[in-house]
Amino acid sequence: MPNTYTNAKKDLTSNGATVLYTAPALTTSIIKSILVSEDSGNADTITITITDAESSPAVFSLFKTKSISANGTAELITAPLVVKTGEILKVTAATANRLHVVASILEVS
Repeated sequence: MPNTYTNAKKDLTSNGATVLYTAPALTTSIIKSILVSEDSGNADTITITITDAESSPAVFSLFKTKSISANGTAELITAPLVVKTGEILKVTAATANRLHVVASILEVS
């Protein structure tokens, strides 16, 4: 089983749900870090969900309106998060053009 380190990055230019990462086929992914930075000088909030395609699909909240301070950066993951094949991480900013998101990921296939 090879291990591949990768990352996923998004500039949240809208306030709609944006796919940050989808676990590839035949792969278990371990999310090691999710960094969120605010770059407009205005505090904002972010919502992060995971969609489980096997559950019809079912959407589960990881962070619901998590506050991010003005010009601040927050590490949201305090323990690794396992993401199975086909599961989708989505991020939603309260306000467009304020937040950047970077996830560090270990893919095991």
